[in-house]
Amino acid sequence: MRISDYVANYILELLEENEDESVEIKRNELANTIGCVPSQINYVITSRFTPEQGYLVESQRGGGGYIRITRMSYNKESYIMHIMHNIGDTLDAATAKSILHSLSQKQAVQANTLKAMAAAVSNQAYAVVPQEKRDQLRASVFKNMLITQL
Repeated sequence: MRISDYVANYILELLEENEDESVEIKRNELANTIGCVPSQINYVITSRFTPEQGYLVESQRGGGGYIRITRMSYNKESYIMHIMHNIGDTLDAATAKSILHSLSQKQAVQANTLKAMAAAVSNQAYAVVPQEKRDQLRASVFKNMLITQL
């Protein structure tokens, strides 16, 4: 298991233990507990605990600083609206794939629909579109597909 997987699983376990779906961690203490460098904690938090994946991350800097990770709870409709709001005007294929994974994990969209959405936002689907327009078109298509799920 990679250290990033271990860190992510550790944080997820902390979240599961807390009924309020929130956990406060001190980056240096967590790094010492796990046996890694603090920058690895930062990497995991910024890549795996994003709004697109249903998390809110707040940080307080300084000597008594902490990082608070909150699992946002949504019903299907509000979760999809949250995703649509966060997409913006452009969407790259990797981010689209991450969002689809999150939708799958939360069972917000049926499996067959997810497969169709994945095909529709893949790089192959935009091969004939000029490079500078792909992410803009992908965002528009993805948002329209999400609207059908409301």
